[in-house]
Amino acid sequence: MTTEPVEHRRLIIAGTGIAGLSAAIYAGRANNDPLVFEGDEPGGQLTLTTDVANYPGFPEGIGGTELVQQMKEQATQFGADITHGVVEDAQKREDGTIRVELSNGDVYTADAFLAASGASARTLGVPGEDELMGYGISTCATCDGAFFRGEDMLVVGGGDAAMEEASFLTKFADTVYLAHRRENFRAEQYWVDRVQEHADDGEIEIMRNTELLEVHGSQEDGVDHVTLARNEDGYPKDNLDDEDTEQFDLDVGAVFIAIGHTPNTEYLEDTGVELDETGYVETQGGDGGGQTKTDVEGIFAAGDVVDHHYQQAITAGGMGTKAALDIDDYLEDLPEAETATAGTQAAEGDD
Repeated sequence: MTTEPVEHRRLIIAGTGIAGLSAAIYAGRANNDPLVFEGDEPGGQLTLTTDVANYPGFPEGIGGTELVQQMKEQATQFGADITHGVVEDAQKREDGTIRVELSNGDVYTADAFLAASGASARTLGVPGEDELMGYGISTCATCDGAFFRGEDMLVVGGGDAAMEEASFLTKFADTVYLAHRRENFRAEQYWVDRVQEHADDGEIEIMRNTELLEVHGSQEDGVDHVTLARNEDGYPKDNLDDEDTEQFDLDVGAVFIAIGHTPNTEYLEDTGVELDETGYVETQGGDGGGQTKTDVEGIFAAGDVVDHHYQQAITAGGMGTKAALDIDDYLEDLPEAETATAGTQAAEGDD
């Protein structure tokens, strides 16, 4: 395993989602020599969306993968280097640089590091889910709800996200079905009340103690129907053989899975970077600059590793841009001798 740095850079970015690539574009233009590591989910969650219709500048829409590819090309034109690598650790060293270790054992150093590794939507693991993700199954109602205007839609979940998505989808759906595996919701009362108001108006049908078993359809035709299970005691999947468990089919044209996200921040757990109880990075808030700084000097964060509310491509891009500007300010204030020494040490490690 490599213990000495193989290379030193002004800036290392973890992640090639919209936040990471936006930062790479701005950092490249600022001559900050960004090295961008593309993890196991290149492009992030946007690549699960077949058509992005709400990203400014594309009135006819654009494929998620195509948008990411265009941003990669733009970043490389401005001097960013993009390569595959999974970051496993990012530690501040005594000399002020950041030591970045990859899963293959390679070690790099940088004057600044940006965590833009995104978040992964939690999924159910039911039959049909993988095949139809992006073809009628979605983890983002705001992104994809309008594509299924006039359809009946199913939302799975019982927290704030599920309630918010179900409420949002009433703008487009004929009927929104909200399935939750227990009797009681985890969501704040505000959202429960909102959903109940929609239910009273006939826009949402609440299906308590109900779980999704399978999604039926094809990539050519989308979602056709789903199979659900209901048991009045809750958690019907654990009691499929119980005579009180009812299995039934429901005709819907879209399924939205809203059971939360897991931020990809495991590599930051032992670095001194402050994470909240669910793993999202805590950055320095307030007005003006520095909004993407963490409490470890030289380490910044942007996109879905920070944002557990908006989680939109455009907000991720804006935050990635902020990060690049914050990082540029940080690098401008570094003593020249410090960066020169770090670069010499990295070069010596190549021998």
